[in-house]
Amino acid sequence: MKGMHLRWLFVMIASLLVVVSACSSKDDASQEEPGQVDEEEMSEEGIEQGLAEDQTLIFARGGDSVSLDYASVTDGESSRVTKQIFETLIEFERDSFEIGPGLAHSWDMSEDGLRYTFYLEEGVTFHDGTPFNAEAVKVNFERWADPDHPYAYVDEGYNYSVYGTQFGGFKGDPGHVIEEINVVNEYEIEFVLSEPLGSFLQNMGMSYFAMTSPAAFEEYGAAINENPVGTGPFKFVSWTRDDSIVLEKNEEYWKEGHPKLDKIIFQVIPDNSARLTALRSGQIDIMDGLNPDDVAQVEGDDSIVLFERATNNIGYLGFHVEKEPFDDPLVRQAINHAIDKDSLITALYNGLAEPAKNPVPPGYLGYNEAIDPYAYDPERARELLAEAGYEEGFEFELWTMPVARPYMPDPQRAAEAIQSNLADVGITAKIETRDWATYLEETEKGAHDMFMLGWSGVNGDPDYFLSNLLHGDAIPGGNRSFYDEGDVNEILNQAKKTVDPNEREVLYFEALEMIHEDAVMVPLVHSIPVLAGSSRVVNYIPHPSTSETLDEVQLLE
Repeated sequence: MKGMHLRWLFVMIASLLVVVSACSSKDDASQEEPGQVDEEEMSEEGIEQGLAEDQTLIFARGGDSVSLDYASVTDGESSRVTKQIFETLIEFERDSFEIGPGLAHSWDMSEDGLRYTFYLEEGVTFHDGTPFNAEAVKVNFERWADPDHPYAYVDEGYNYSVYGTQFGGFKGDPGHVIEEINVVNEYEIEFVLSEPLGSFLQNMGMSYFAMTSPAAFEEYGAAINENPVGTGPFKFVSWTRDDSIVLEKNEEYWKEGHPKLDKIIFQVIPDNSARLTALRSGQIDIMDGLNPDDVAQVEGDDSIVLFERATNNIGYLGFHVEKEPFDDPLVRQAINHAIDKDSLITALYNGLAEPAKNPVPPGYLGYNEAIDPYAYDPERARELLAEAGYEEGFEFELWTMPVARPYMPDPQRAAEAIQSNLADVGITAKIETRDWATYLEETEKGAHDMFMLGWSGVNGDPDYFLSNLLHGDAIPGGNRSFYDEGDVNEILNQAKKTVDPNEREVLYFEALEMIHEDAVMVPLVHSIPVLAGSSRVVNYIPHPSTSETLDEVQLLE
């Protein structure tokens, strides 16, 4: 969305150049999302009169969650669920990355940008009855920051790579910007930074940094990923792996009148078409991963409503740059020239995508419009392969996802199209896949040659894309390319800690140009993710981050 650029610039300036306090007003000028019920069409009273007796929402998705410990995983299927259970100090508006109150009703920032004081909501309790207070906030942040913390569970395989990339490392690292966390009183907490951080407030709204009950760490230990205890509108009930996760209404929720639903079931239905069939038959209420090819027929069905998320992602083809022959930039450039993105979009996205040339979406601060994308040119690809010593081509494994994602609605067909493109220049790709959790775990460890994946923004800031996907500090973690270029790392570090948006933008321009020259990945598409829901569903607003709170959703008869 082109207009997002100015909006996020404003948010960054407002966040960092003045003393900030929270506000809860919605943007009156914001456009109604597709599928959102217009107030003139259906008043609140009208909705109440037409409500179904059974307020159980079934949300179908292509794959299961990896973990319900939000800070230790990066997949959207996990955050989709944890967003209902946990809450952050700052919350984003329901349809944008504009910040507003969360568990903190307001906050202040010092003039030098080094001290943030958050004023917490009083009377909030975790699902286990434990009081939410400043001590709980301190425990959660120290858990992520300190690998030696008793609740870090590093020896059990927990990894908080996103914390490290967003806050400049971990306790003891020279770049770690959170110097102190001071409990001022029960409902007031202060963060002291060693240097300014351009995205600090935006980071505080990320679902990764939500609050877990300290008592739950004591009770469940390393099994906290299967026993989530937050302050959110819904409480965890059960998890049947690769089948369903059941949540129930938090009757003690601190926001009066919420949530509206009594229960949510996140149901796994791997096949896109099977999910649509289930929606049409009334077995489910909302489905993710609608095939773009099915949009036209769904539009003609009065019983179904279409929802579109804002363009806020990158679908890409990644290389393990430490493995031959992908350690050679010429080979990576050749593969960039071999992929026909336009045909891929025509075949799989039905126009609901645009070709990518940057690893950040259009409209983001620092998006480098001046970059000249690698053109689809099989002849040039063959020339580069010959120059690299691979005139006869080579064979490798192309890893592809087992589940539809917002940036790639049909991974198998996409892999087959890429396989065909590569065959045209003499490269033989053997398509491999794993179940979703294993796929993420093994690509994080570097078991692949090349892989297909993507990334959706969760805070409206370019650092979330670049530092998690391409910074050396995100190995192991989101950087599954194992790209660790010192100059790029340094530029990203500078941009992270620069307050002035104009200065940040120049730094990102430079970093993106270097990344492009190194051909670290094949940026494929920026998509417009499409969902479908029953016309019985009201007040559902899809968030650009791909994870939205469902506390206002209701079901009609």
